Amino acid sequence: MRPEPAARLLDVTRLVSRVGLGPLTGVDRVEAAYLDHLRHEPVPLYLLCRTGYGYLLLRGAEAEFLFAALSAPETLPCAGWLDRLRGRRGLRTRLEAGLRARAIARAGHRALTRLIARHLPTPARYINVGQTTLRPETLRRLKRVPGLRITAMLHDTIPLDFPQFAREGEPERFAASFAATLGSADLILANSAATAADLARHAARLGLPLPQVLVAHLGITAAPPDPAQIPGDLDLLPGYFVTLGTIEPRKNHALLLDVWDRMSAEMPEDQIPRLLVLGRRGWRNEAVFARLDQAAAQGCVVQERADLPDAAVSALLARAQALLMPSFAEGFGLPVLEAAALGTPIVASPLPATQELLGNSAIYANPDAPYDWLQIIKKLTGGTAATDEAIRTEYTKIIIPTWTEHFNIVLKKT
Repeated sequence: MRPEPAARLLDVTRLVSRVGLGPLTGVDRVEAAYLDHLRHEPVPLYLLCRTGYGYLLLRGAEAEFLFAALSAPETLPCAGWLDRLRGRRGLRTRLEAGLRARAIARAGHRALTRLIARHLPTPARYINVGQTTLRPETLRRLKRVPGLRITAMLHDTIPLDFPQFAREGEPERFAASFAATLGSADLILANSAATAADLARHAARLGLPLPQVLVAHLGITAAPPDPAQIPGDLDLLPGYFVTLGTIEPRKNHALLLDVWDRMSAEMPEDQIPRLLVLGRRGWRNEAVFARLDQAAAQGCVVQERADLPDAAVSALLARAQALLMPSFAEGFGLPVLEAAALGTPIVASPLPATQELLGNSAIYANPDAPYDWLQIIKKLTGGTAATDEAIRTEYTKIIIPTWTEHFNIVLKKT
């Protein structure tokens, strides 16, 4: 007689924190994909959410309520009386109130071990792909739960490799989380072989034991392009390039602004291709923000948009001369695969993860060589239809990973 499959406990804290903040970003999408897939599996699913008052334990069926809140946050119930008394009325507070009303059980932060041990069947698998709650004290309490195996995804080691690009205090927090995860997890998921190599390198550097690491490329589910959702005030002539992602230092928007400054000095405005900067403003990038503000005041050569619907982003990508990604570091890189899936040429830094995903099918240029980027962009702007077709044909060689393939790898181990 086959044993009953282990129940799964998915941490959804990151998704809850995203309510009302616009379209989901990279790691958010991963947690959403796990929630969507696991709720349809014939295995008991439970959800765990860390809130300001403690932890909530929910049944997997509450995924429907969470997805509804993310897509239509205005429908959420009002905050509870205690939240109102404390002046907490935001969308996340309202979502947490709705989840508390649906929870199987809840407990303070220090009672996490007892909460799970009392209410979850044994054995069980805790899965964390959002990294939000990979804190030393949380992992210690999870480790004490009898029969609970811990699976965690580490998306990159960028805060350790490039602390100058991180938010204030993030390198220290990440280092503590990294050490705690390696010391507590039974299985670590890596989104690329490049990330797995980085994990092994830092584990060896710090003298930490490395648990089993499983490489599984993330799935790509690009939204169907909908040109009707492209904002009418965007100037897309005489052609345009797209850069996509949070406007943060490691994405190297400064290089692209240097390139467009050079073209603006050499060419009439009506002949300069447009640069669409799609993404929210991030952190520690005030000089770039100032240049974007100045560009917006001077004309339409460089245009910035945040929080466009996914279907509009897909439509813009599909028609672009190319996607430009001069990043200094990436653990995976969803935008390059989304562009490849749409047949859009890609100019990117020759990073290990990008080369792992795209092979020789992208155009590579060093992220500290603006002249090289300028020449490539000029060539793509003036390319013939035959050249464009040759580039797009090359993209048929790229294997676009799917979530089905990802879960076929991961769920055998979890």
